[in-house]
Amino acid sequence: MDTLPVVKPACGGCCSKLERLSVSFGDHRVLEDVSLHFHCGELTALIGPNGAGKTTLLRAILGEVPHDGALHFLDQSKRRPDRPVIGYVPQKLDFDPTVPVTVLDLFAGALSRWPAWLGNHIFLRRRAEAVLARFEAAHLAGRTLGRLSGGELQRVLLALAVTPVPHILLLDEPVSGVDQAGLELFYGMVSELRRRHDLSILLVSHDLPEVLRYADRIVFINRNVLFDGPPAAAVADPLMRQAFGVDPSLLDRRECPPPDPPACAGAGAGP
Repeated sequence: MDTLPVVKPACGGCCSKLERLSVSFGDHRVLEDVSLHFHCGELTALIGPNGAGKTTLLRAILGEVPHDGALHFLDQSKRRPDRPVIGYVPQKLDFDPTVPVTVLDLFAGALSRWPAWLGNHIFLRRRAEAVLARFEAAHLAGRTLGRLSGGELQRVLLALAVTPVPHILLLDEPVSGVDQAGLELFYGMVSELRRRHDLSILLVSHDLPEVLRYADRIVFINRNVLFDGPPAAAVADPLMRQAFGVDPSLLDRRECPPPDPPACAGAGAGP
């Protein structure tokens, strides 16, 4: 992935801030007064039970659901636009596996207005293959979506989500149903993106032991924020211990050191 266009090295000087964000569907309150902030170069894991509002939170950030409260995208150095580029990897892609749509067709539909049924331009083909190669997926370009394994499909979706390289990357349970080898490969690629590019990454997961290996911050959400802190604080917190039975020895398996404290954390940007 060395040739991915770099937005900026991780600086910790920019952050995205949610202030008292609430979402309701009819009379059902899904999220209530959610306030948190996340920074460039930082991987934040959102964990919680089914129905806790984690996916709804991502959809609110994407602008797909109406909400109360405010979303601010801040950059102390003025190097980031007011509305950042957002990449998104869903938990699953709904499609008919019998339809002969290839990975290249998927890229063409996302990156070009040229109808896929008229054929793919050689420039688009080369661009898609180059991006897929960085995620060990170039050999999948001509394969139909229905013939991809769960891990292969998620690598394809990750490649698409970072084309172009976003400022914020949202991952909604991206390794659900993926085997251990595919899980390790996917998380390794995400960690590399975090290290090399100015990405704020929000990762939704049910697997606390796994995200403890990679996340810089853990946010426990169940309609509102019940815990927000670094991995070391998560394994020591009584509520987290009760909810997840966390083992402090899990910290010994961490794949990456904690980043430097973000600049805006001390400037009143966070809750």
